[in-house]
Amino acid sequence: MKKSDFHYDLPEALIAQAPLAERSASRLMLVPPAPAAFDDLHVRDLPTLLQPGDLLVFNDTRVIPARLFGQKATGGRVEILIERLLGGQQARAQIGASKSPKPGSRIQLDAGGEAEVLGRDGEFYVLRFDIPEPLESWLVHEGRLPLPPYIHREPGLDDRERYQTVFARQVGAVAAPTAGLHFDEGLLAQLRERGVQFGHITLHVGAGTFQPVRVDDLSQHVMHREWLNVGAELVEQVRRTRAAGGRVIGVGTTVVRALESAMREGELQPYAGETQIFITPGYRIRSVDAMVTNFHLPESTLLMMISAFAGKARVFEAYAHAIAQEYRFFSYGDAMLLFPQGGEGAGDGGDAASRPG
Repeated sequence: MKKSDFHYDLPEALIAQAPLAERSASRLMLVPPAPAAFDDLHVRDLPTLLQPGDLLVFNDTRVIPARLFGQKATGGRVEILIERLLGGQQARAQIGASKSPKPGSRIQLDAGGEAEVLGRDGEFYVLRFDIPEPLESWLVHEGRLPLPPYIHREPGLDDRERYQTVFARQVGAVAAPTAGLHFDEGLLAQLRERGVQFGHITLHVGAGTFQPVRVDDLSQHVMHREWLNVGAELVEQVRRTRAAGGRVIGVGTTVVRALESAMREGELQPYAGETQIFITPGYRIRSVDAMVTNFHLPESTLLMMISAFAGKARVFEAYAHAIAQEYRFFSYGDAMLLFPQGGEGAGDGGDAASRPG
């Protein structure tokens, strides 16, 4: 299987540069199994599409203002994008500089304080920050929000709120779980009234989610690592939902990545740790019965994942429809409610192609 198999042409004008005024006003394409027709709806229509007893699973990660700027002792400018907080005032980060900094070198931060380069961790650097308060809280007021590279503007004050989900709790992501951005308190209240249940996992979305696949042969691609937690309470919610005949709907690819990483011998189990799972067509996603998901970049691992779920031909047919109907794409764009091809969902069995770690 090749990266080029997942290419499509997208007019640049369809890449959403800012959120809509109302979260749930985004459009929602209903993508049932073929040959049923697509339906052009809105996210606020979700309560009519879900059934009492269904379980929506959200990712409750919270985005860190993870971008910093500074300069080396030589005067060279440096851009830092924190990828993961490590504790003890340390973080793993990407560094953009004219020349790679060496271990022991120090970066004077524009926001005050310094960062010492302790060493490399693969393509990342490990930094230790000399700042007057804990790194996590310091970043809240001194860091800058790392909007995705396809949003061609500087982040504004509104982005501090709109690039977080309303249920964001666990600090640690450098990118938002964007399908969750469509849910506001009003929509959540309507879903509760409908009898829909809510569950949460945590997956801290890393900077690797924006890195392009650099090889055409997908068997040679090295997937990025992300930390997740699928708790015992969520596992029990899923068990009860299935036993009562309800459906499990993952809100976003990060939820599906977390749940699939926690599958053991066909059963969802509590799991906390890293995952490097890479899901492509041929892999059977068994943890969810439907997905709410945004529209993803050409040749991206996220597009490959949803193609594994609903079938590549069906996904590309849906994307062609979305382009023709001028849906808004990517992080601040519209969404789809996606069902597996032929009604195949969780519990159908099949062997996992990849495991956490």
